[in-house]
Amino acid sequence: MKSSLQQLVLDALQTLQSRGVLELPDSLAITIERTRDSKHGDFACNAAMVLSKLAKCKPRDLAEQIVDALPSSELVIKTEIAGPGFINFYLAPAAFHAVVRDILDGGAKFGLCNIGNNKKIQIEFVSANPTGPLHVGHGRGAAYGATVANLLRAIGYDVHSEYYVNDAGRQMNILATSVWLRYLELSTGEEPAFPSNAYQGDYVRDIAAKLHRENGDVFAHPAATVFAGLPDDEPDGGDKELYIDALIERALSLLGVEAYRTVFDLGLNYLVNDIRDDLDKFGVHYQEWFSERQLTESGAVDRAIDTLQAAGHVYEDGALWFRSTDFGDEKDRVVRRGNGQTTYFASDIAYHMQKFERGFEQVIDIWGADHHGYVPRVKAALQAMGSTPDKLDVLLVQFAILYRGSERVPMSTRSGSFVTLRQLRKEVGNDAARFFYVMRKCEQHMDFDLELAKSQSTDNPVYYIQYAHARVCSVLRQLDEKALSHDTANGQQQLALLTEPHELALLTSLSRYQEVLASAATQYEPHQLAQYLRDLANDFHTYYNAHQFLVDDTNLRDARLSLISAARQILGNGLELLGVSAPETM
Repeated sequence: MKSSLQQLVLDALQTLQSRGVLELPDSLAITIERTRDSKHGDFACNAAMVLSKLAKCKPRDLAEQIVDALPSSELVIKTEIAGPGFINFYLAPAAFHAVVRDILDGGAKFGLCNIGNNKKIQIEFVSANPTGPLHVGHGRGAAYGATVANLLRAIGYDVHSEYYVNDAGRQMNILATSVWLRYLELSTGEEPAFPSNAYQGDYVRDIAAKLHRENGDVFAHPAATVFAGLPDDEPDGGDKELYIDALIERALSLLGVEAYRTVFDLGLNYLVNDIRDDLDKFGVHYQEWFSERQLTESGAVDRAIDTLQAAGHVYEDGALWFRSTDFGDEKDRVVRRGNGQTTYFASDIAYHMQKFERGFEQVIDIWGADHHGYVPRVKAALQAMGSTPDKLDVLLVQFAILYRGSERVPMSTRSGSFVTLRQLRKEVGNDAARFFYVMRKCEQHMDFDLELAKSQSTDNPVYYIQYAHARVCSVLRQLDEKALSHDTANGQQQLALLTEPHELALLTSLSRYQEVLASAATQYEPHQLAQYLRDLANDFHTYYNAHQFLVDDTNLRDARLSLISAARQILGNGLELLGVSAPETM
């Protein structure tokens, strides 16, 4: 519908160009927007105001010439010129009836398009350190990232979803040491004070128990040997960071490289498998799980540093520094420490370099909001290596805050005090979790209301939408019970009978779906689709409560059943993109 109007205006402008009224620019985007008030028509176009300078005339005068040059169309009843030069279009009912036919003909494919032209996009999301199970905060990034990927695929992009596994670095060493210390408790029966900066959760005990079952006491050492000569931990007045680092070194020293790697890999694999299983059951799937460790082992990190160094963007001052301030960062960044170890940032540079080397034309990173300071330095590195920072979109997701009643639930992976995504899914279900997570813009704070998510009421948006879908299914099932039939072809021919205000409102809502889908995808805003489905469900429920569908008049019955069947199709299509089921009974 919108594209048809755009074409009408473009045809009119080309006619004016042929008459010498104006010369159109090489790239011309015709903006058609829905009016906020139906009194001003259904759509409005601002082309006259945009092009008036080229035409060397007042916008209203140009608008009159555009209207005069518009090709005739059965979609448009009339046009009006409003305000400084807006062209308002009033559509014929046939324009909305055509949408119902298109929906029923298109089925599950209705709304799909090729705006993306098969452009290769890589989208990386969640990528939580495998140092613990996913919690409800990670769930928001998972639902958001998966839905953005679905939306981009729906409008024709070639999307590659990826999880970056941080399987190297200090946090993983802290996890390995935490597992080993819990293992020592099982092996030796000794339980010295557990480090304040170690991972505390019960899952660490589970991994330690698995390590003990598979290896017996082979990695055991007396507590006196393990803790001898270490600096004080924080409870004893020391520095918890220095203490845990000293314990990591002690673990490496006592175990040796091979045994330490066994402990390290067991913890890593246990948690990666747990995360993968959790996300899979949440309906979140990836084409690739990319290992940070392989960047180092393949030499990609050193190659990235060499690339920066060759371009003159690296200098040495006790360590190797990337001169990121030359590209707008607040300070320069270390890429290789004085001891020769490369930094996490260096791995990130290499990872993003590889993303473009793998042929992706656009890259989307979805990070937690606490990573906002990381954005300029990554873009700086890309620019320094000759790439265009505009090819990287970084979307920051605020963690969801979980409430039980009025009580906020604390979240701390290190202390082990958190609600896992798995627990949330079990309590409220995948559908409510997936929908609630994308109800707001990703950068907005979100309070996750457990009681609302579980309620079967009109206040629960996902229940309200699913109930609309189920209600249509129920009406269609009643056809057999009442010995009635629905002639779909006849219904599509009789749509002109739909003149009630509730029917016109539902027709208008259905006509918006393609626009909402394209907007939600191109702006990375799933909440647009979620809100649209809520509005569509409301229009249907209002219609359902005001009118009978299974009326005696065969033509009217067929028309109404075609209309609500189209609504059911759009509800189902939209819910699928959000990763939510569309039940036929409730």
